[in-house]
Amino acid sequence: MRGGRQGGRRGGRTAALLTGLVAAAVMVTGCGVPASDVIEAGAPASGMADPNPAPTEAPATVSLFFLADGEPTEYPRLAADAGDLEGVVRLLFEGPNVKEATVAVTELPHLENAPRVSVAGDGTVTVRLPGETAPLSRQAMLQLTCTVVYAVPSAVTAVPRAESGPAEHLAPGAVLVSGNDWTMTQPTTACPAIYPTGGGPGTQPPGQPQD
Repeated sequence: MRGGRQGGRRGGRTAALLTGLVAAAVMVTGCGVPASDVIEAGAPASGMADPNPAPTEAPATVSLFFLADGEPTEYPRLAADAGDLEGVVRLLFEGPNVKEATVAVTELPHLENAPRVSVAGDGTVTVRLPGETAPLSRQAMLQLTCTVVYAVPSAVTAVPRAESGPAEHLAPGAVLVSGNDWTMTQPTTACPAIYPTGGGPGTQPPGQPQD
């Protein structure tokens, strides 16, 4: 009898406990509290933005000379380094871009390989053309000469030199162009865009002070 009474009491307690849990669940649901899933917090922050970012250098501008109405005419171009004379000459030989080609042409040949450029101690600029490049026309030589005269004052350390020495005010004395079996020279004073009268004693290239 005692065992039966104890079993009945245990069963009653279990039933009461289950009834209480069900009632609590009904109350929570009735109060409008929904069950929630796991909430993704997203990726961790990667760091704060630098309030004082380092300034970026503006691209340099170089002067390339193409032919407009048959005359060497200056066309400014953006370049990574205005002091890279070899790079400036390479841009010149690539010819006018799409916009420039609407008003200008070039008589310089298209090169399969880049020309080699060096500057001697007396300011003579030597341009060595690759392969079987034919001699340049007079207008092509003027294009090259004008471009070099404008570029050399900025190219004080970027190209090979025959001898060392101060070059802050380097003024090229001539442009020497050579191929496999030919050589041509052009005085810098022949550039009509810089020396309209053909140069002469005391004439200085752009950016050079008069004595």
